[in-house]
Amino acid sequence: MPQLDTSTWPITILSMIITLFIMFQLKVSKYNFPENPEQKLVSVPKTITPWEKKWTKIYFPLSLPQQ
Repeated sequence: MPQLDTSTWPITILSMIITLFIMFQLKVSKYNFPENPEQKLVSVPKTITPWEKKWTKIYFPLSLPQQ
């Protein structure tokens, strides 16, 4: 039974990794990335809730003056 020749495996694996790295770099270099990303100011409209229209106060029994 013949032996499997593995002497060329390291150079094959290394060349594959280098080729994939170059392909990835070429692929990424085609994208346009913003140079200075800035935050957008988002204005949130204030919603008026029914309980904000009138003044209310809750009296706790322990906070009332003693009689």
